[in-house]
Amino acid sequence: MFTILGADGNEYGPASLSQVRAWMNAGRANLDTRAKLPGETEWRRLGDIPEFNGETSASLPPRLNDTATAASAPGPSVHREPEQADRLTRLTAVLVDTVIGAVVAIPGGLILGGAFLEAVVAMIRGQEPDFSEIEPGRLLIGLAVLGLATFALQLIQIYLISTRGQTLGKRFLGIRIVRASDGSNPGFARAWLLRALVPGIIGMLPTIGNVFTIVNYSFIFRADRRCLHDLMADTCVVKVKPPTI
Repeated sequence: MFTILGADGNEYGPASLSQVRAWMNAGRANLDTRAKLPGETEWRRLGDIPEFNGETSASLPPRLNDTATAASAPGPSVHREPEQADRLTRLTAVLVDTVIGAVVAIPGGLILGGAFLEAVVAMIRGQEPDFSEIEPGRLLIGLAVLGLATFALQLIQIYLISTRGQTLGKRFLGIRIVRASDGSNPGFARAWLLRALVPGIIGMLPTIGNVFTIVNYSFIFRADRRCLHDLMADTCVVKVKPPTI
């Protein structure tokens, strides 16, 4: 049984040898398509698997009921290198996520009122904040609403980026994060921990954090458009291709 990685980034299978051959005969896979056997963790080319080694899709003889299988069962599209997302689209996706975060914070901000905002601005400027004009009950409710809304949004973003390689902004702009090595979904550890959380923590360090942040995002001007956090997590950002069925 084989699991096939389609050009759309989705996994297909488990599929039998005859079913994979049928997909190849139908042009939905070829010897460059990524696949793995049960128990394996690394993707490899179909052409590197003994059952397909030295064969081409044109020379694979169709087996009984292969034509019906290929016509009725969903299969992976022919593997092609995904197209890298352009820099402007990636920036726009970040801005969309920022706007979504601001919108989510509006209810809590309205409850807290202008006095709270003035106190926060004073604190950012290094001045002594004055929260005395805000009623304790209003302050408590406002902070609770703001915190819960922000926390809920963060959970949604973490779930989407871990399962789909997309934040809400990336999903809206039609781009996603994938493993640079094989195009698969990077998952929670790479897409969130290594790519977002660790760089975020480093970015908060005094002095070093500012330098790291500048260098991190400057790397997007490389030919492969991979920021430093992409190199750390073995990821890249690509355009989403609709699945071929």
